[in-house]
Amino acid sequence: MDFGTFLLLQTPTARSPEEIFARGTEIAQHADKLGFESIWCAEHHFSTYGYLSRPLQYATHLAGKTERIRVGSAVVVLPLHHPLIVAEEIATADLLSGGRLDVGIGRGYQTYEFERLGHSLDESRERFEESVDILLEAFKGEPFGYEGKHYNFGETSVFPTPKQDPHPPIWVVGQSAESIIATAKRGFNLVSGGFGVPIERLREFRKAFDETVTDSAVKSKIRVSTQRPVYVTHDESELPEIVEQARWNMRVTLSLRQGLQRVEKGRAIAVPFDNEPSTDELLERYFVMGTPKTCIARIEEIRDAMQIDHFNASCWFGDLSQDQVLGSMKLFAEEVMPAFQ
Repeated sequence: MDFGTFLLLQTPTARSPEEIFARGTEIAQHADKLGFESIWCAEHHFSTYGYLSRPLQYATHLAGKTERIRVGSAVVVLPLHHPLIVAEEIATADLLSGGRLDVGIGRGYQTYEFERLGHSLDESRERFEESVDILLEAFKGEPFGYEGKHYNFGETSVFPTPKQDPHPPIWVVGQSAESIIATAKRGFNLVSGGFGVPIERLREFRKAFDETVTDSAVKSKIRVSTQRPVYVTHDESELPEIVEQARWNMRVTLSLRQGLQRVEKGRAIAVPFDNEPSTDELLERYFVMGTPKTCIARIEEIRDAMQIDHFNASCWFGDLSQDQVLGSMKLFAEEVMPAFQ
């Protein structure tokens, strides 16, 4: 198993973009030195839930500030963009990163963002599938045209083409059986999980994966990953406050997913839900937090539930201080990661 870390660039207290982007760059540099395999950049728009609107642009910047770590998107929301532009951006980022790019793509889930960009979530699956067809053709470096429901264009040549042959590794976020089937047919890697997803859902994902992907040769080529909020400490008295920082992310994520969001003058408001998990439940079923020993046990449980070969540690969430984030990452790299390598 290898390990990545994740940047959302969230700020509940609406800190300055200069501060938030500088913090993300410092986190990437520490991840590079600590031995993380990859760092992933989210895409969100129009609220303090995440300042990171151009993941491939920021991934390119991070590649220039680091030495060996792979950089990636998690994810580019394909239905929000013309796929020819995305193809150009992916190839450019791959070239400028020296072939260190991984590409996470997804359909998106936030009505709030889609409406403001003139799109409908109802069309997201159709647009996503057409966009993937176009990306794969563009990466070949040959002239092509396309006739679809949402995209139509005559003979077109896309420059540049990626450095990695035939293209950077592609990861798709999904949980439904339909998404798993579509992703597996294309031979892409799979990601599931995140804030608000309990361990039971991860087991269901693996069951659906095994039921829908029965060809062992196909299955062996597909990497499987999940993402969890992570905080490692030798002082467990910190945990109640740390959980509340992660709860902010969880509340905003779920409210945006369900169309119940509150965004006031650009500030994302964490909306409480009925029957929210308790602190103990979050620590046991949703998060990877506690002493190194506890975190190892939680990741072992996730590995057994999903049979993952990649774990993405979301180390910066809520309004954690930079010292807290970097300290947790250091402990994770030195005392948790070696247990799986």
